[in-house]
Amino acid sequence: MNIGETIRNFRLQKGMSQGDIEKRTGLLRCYLSRVENGHTIPSLDTLAKISHAMEVPLGQFFANHHSNGNSKNLPSLTEDEVRFLTQIRRYTSNLNDSDRKLVLAMMKKMAAGK
Repeated sequence: MNIGETIRNFRLQKGMSQGDIEKRTGLLRCYLSRVENGHTIPSLDTLAKISHAMEVPLGQFFANHHSNGNSKNLPSLTEDEVRFLTQIRRYTSNLNDSDRKLVLAMMKKMAAGK
């Protein structure tokens, strides 16, 4: 997934320029250009500013993308789900394989308990 390309597509669909986004967010045009061209990856907070400026739900940036080249579409995510998954990603990056398996097993057990 190229988040910069997704941002550019939404921006163009909305008929907005990078300058319009700059005025609404305070983010510099040169920064937005670097994001759109894939040179910089925005934080979730920055992505939220951009989505708010374009009046696009944050989850839309992650919707309808393919995973691992499969033709199966991923489900649309809400903003809360995106935040949750971002936190999971942040904290699990420091875990070893055994700890990741343990966390996954605990999540499965909690989900089955519903």
